[in-house]
Amino acid sequence: MRARLLFPTLLATTALALAGCGTQDDNTSSSGAATASPSASSSSTAAQDRSGTSAVPEALRFTGTTVDGKPFDAATLAGKPTVLWFWAPWCPTCKAQGPETARVAAQFEGKAQVIGVAGLDKPQAMMDFVTDTKVGTFPNLSDEAGEIWKKFEITQQSVYVVLDKDGKTVFTGSLPAGKGLADKLSPLVG
Repeated sequence: MRARLLFPTLLATTALALAGCGTQDDNTSSSGAATASPSASSSSTAAQDRSGTSAVPEALRFTGTTVDGKPFDAATLAGKPTVLWFWAPWCPTCKAQGPETARVAAQFEGKAQVIGVAGLDKPQAMMDFVTDTKVGTFPNLSDEAGEIWKKFEITQQSVYVVLDKDGKTVFTGSLPAGKGLADKLSPLVG
């Protein structure tokens, strides 16, 4: 009986991930369905990094590889607000978000981090997207296996997850053409 109830939910989640560009509008709060449970951790559940001086929140306990093949450790993001931008190379909504996301990354350089997390395609398509949309000024991860997407419970592309300096999710949702991203980040860097 339980399996019969679980199958439609799993099927719906898979369909959302494959259905094309995200359908969420703007201003979905961290209480939305795509909120990542790992980022709700408190400092009491954070681990010490290699130096033993700063805590790494659960939300930032992942590693990956950039689209250009370099290793990436999210623990290096600890202590500053972070934007995770989940995108797919073939998504027109994601392409429209690229310029504003790059502008915000430049605006907050040194105060906050912006990280792209590419999925739902092959590495070459991800690299082409980064070049075509000129978002190579900040790290973009190749998450072909979807591990980071799963960690943050992302089921569709063109979703932003904004974390405060302690790794707590303060926003999860889509921002058409990236508009409003700077407004989400500004209060966190003060």
